[in-house]
Amino acid sequence: MKTSELTGAALDWAVCEATGMFKAYTQFRSGKNFLKVYGVARNKHLHPSTDWAQGGPIIERNLITIFRRDEEWFAYSSLSLTTDFHGDTPLIAAMRCYVASKLGAEIDLPKELT
Repeated sequence: MKTSELTGAALDWAVCEATGMFKAYTQFRSGKNFLKVYGVARNKHLHPSTDWAQGGPIIERNLITIFRRDEEWFAYSSLSLTTDFHGDTPLIAAMRCYVASKLGAEIDLPKELT
């Protein structure tokens, strides 16, 4: 899947893969897809694309710049040659940018997330 199109649990999973710090696994409950962190914090859900407490440190560590143009949010990293990534929110744009800088423009997702 194209990194520029990732959203929701798929984007959160990709961030998890890109950090190399977490072991995450998908869970399905009541038809809703979410990620649960294993081995880091017991029963902690991972949502860096919607939770500033989780996504903010990634943005800071990777010198990701976020800006708004017209009605869309854009992000780019001064640590890599990734081009601008956009999204409906600043966190979505920044996390797409981060994933692309670490994993590339296209990634393979687990079948549960496709």
